[in-house]
Amino acid sequence: MLCQDVMTAEVVCCLPGDTVTEVARLMKEHEIGAVPVVDSQESRRIQGIVTDRDIVVGVVSQGLDPRETTVSDVMSRKIVACRGEEDVDRALEAMETSQVRRVLVADGEGVLRGIISQADVATRVAEPARTGEVVREISYSWER
Repeated sequence: MLCQDVMTAEVVCCLPGDTVTEVARLMKEHEIGAVPVVDSQESRRIQGIVTDRDIVVGVVSQGLDPRETTVSDVMSRKIVACRGEEDVDRALEAMETSQVRRVLVADGEGVLRGIISQADVATRVAEPARTGEVVREISYSWER
């Protein structure tokens, strides 16, 4: 199975200059916990990712104003990604190794094509043992 067979292709994105409030509204509206950050909505070259945890730890816990704090202030610039034509095992290994719950799917130029989340793995990869292993490895990192 390929990454493109498992990924969610319709990905909500934001820009580095967007405010944290704007991104939080996107998360609420689309019921998602992470938003890829791209250089523009047209080119969609990946710059990073911002998660609900980034907002809590980087803004709320610091007492910052989310209406003035930009995504670039709190986003993760460390990109964990795979290519659509790669085997999904590559994405699963990346999740385990990097201990992340989401992997971006990009083309050769770094353009966002999709995202693979834990939920995508659980519902689209027909390997319960492998899925359980990935979830266990990622969840274990939060308990350390």
